[in-house]
Amino acid sequence: MRSLAFFLTGLLVLSFLPPASSAEEAGWTDLLPAKALRAFRGKTEGWLHVESVTLDPKSPRKLLGKPGMGAVLNGARGRERDLVTKENYGDLEAHVEFVIAKGSNSGVKFHGVYEIQILDSHGAKVLSGDSCGGIYPRAELKPRYHHIDKGIAPRVNAARPAGEWQTLHAIFLAPRFDPSGKKVANACIVRATLNGKLIHENVELATPTGSNWTKKEIAHGPFLLQGDHGPVAFRNVRVRPYKVTAGDKVTR
Repeated sequence: MRSLAFFLTGLLVLSFLPPASSAEEAGWTDLLPAKALRAFRGKTEGWLHVESVTLDPKSPRKLLGKPGMGAVLNGARGRERDLVTKENYGDLEAHVEFVIAKGSNSGVKFHGVYEIQILDSHGAKVLSGDSCGGIYPRAELKPRYHHIDKGIAPRVNAARPAGEWQTLHAIFLAPRFDPSGKKVANACIVRATLNGKLIHENVELATPTGSNWTKKEIAHGPFLLQGDHGPVAFRNVRVRPYKVTAGDKVTR
């Protein structure tokens, strides 16, 4: 009877488990599937593969990683080359989990030029595009780097404290062009959530962000994880092509 009870209990547990699936089966591409960062172009050797990440108790402005698998950390100094995908995308849905050190700065960029900011801004009362989850301001490099607008602030401050894992989920629509190459529709963030809270919905991006705002826009471009602005780690980074549905509140 004990063996039968154990068997039935096992069946009961299995009945409540989600069906086996993979990122590929759902149309997702996992950008961090293995030890080699094969999805990204250029040199990636400085990024460290880690099992877990914590704030350095001696200096909370640094991250410490335990060697292993599951996440990538941008080096011991917290400054490595950006991770830029080899593949180019048009309309894209992205899921990114990240953790930053105190005072740190990173971002995700659609087409490599439209940035949703990652920043240590937990608890901030005044928000702008330079807050965590904001659509980054336009900027100029000279005479020294400076913003020329405030960007687009997130609807709420959903940022968690430094040292805690956070989740960004965003749907991006690429700009549209007519047969002559003239832009006929701006890029758009259909919807974005940070840690489960809505931060953007149907937001048009008239230009790229940061100092990229003068660059020529294109219909397809890479997905970028910023690694050269301060300590950051990423895990569970997934992307998939997106198709506009009737339920999307797109007014562009």
